[in-house]
Amino acid sequence: MIALENVTKSYRTPRGRRYVFRDLSLTVPPGKSIGLIGPNGAGKSTLMRLIGGMDQPDSGRVRTDGSSISWPVGLSGSFQGSMSGRDNVKFVCRVYGQSGAEMRRKVEFVEDFAAIGTYFDEPVNTYSSGMRSRLSFGLSMAFDFDYYLIDEVMSVGDASFRRKAAAAFAERVERSKVILVTHTMSEVERLCDVVLLAQKGQVTLFEDVKAGIDTYMNL
Repeated sequence: MIALENVTKSYRTPRGRRYVFRDLSLTVPPGKSIGLIGPNGAGKSTLMRLIGGMDQPDSGRVRTDGSSISWPVGLSGSFQGSMSGRDNVKFVCRVYGQSGAEMRRKVEFVEDFAAIGTYFDEPVNTYSSGMRSRLSFGLSMAFDFDYYLIDEVMSVGDASFRRKAAAAFAERVERSKVILVTHTMSEVERLCDVVLLAQKGQVTLFEDVKAGIDTYMNL
């Protein structure tokens, strides 16, 4: 279960404070994969960050039933550039309470999955964007979460790596749920059980995915 209770979220802009949501309340039933859809600028990514705990509301609160929620899958912008890929993975393991044999297992998994060779022990700021994406996706797949956050459909690396990434992600989705931000409605239909439609500062829950998509397409 994911619940937003009287959530208000705003950002400062050169023209003053912009409110994304005001006093927003909704509850998503437990065990459902969620598609976040809506026009550009409607607050989809903001809502995802609030649910994932990467951003905090100005007021109100976001509650879950204790389910674990990932960082955005494939996010590569948060690595420490002066540290190696290996040390970045170890750092994340420590943040999530992993040590000893479990940490070694995760480091070995990411090293094998990312397949960036000796660069795994080089500073991340020497990586190409593709190498950073490989490292990030491998790190995302090394941890088991109840919900995986996906901001837009994943496009990681070359064709061979994308096939490997898609297969790994499909295996995770069999036992976990997703919170997906996308403009690709076929992905929403394929992966999601419910839809949250964001528009004009409001979010509407559709338990019928097709009805949610149809409403969005007719805005």
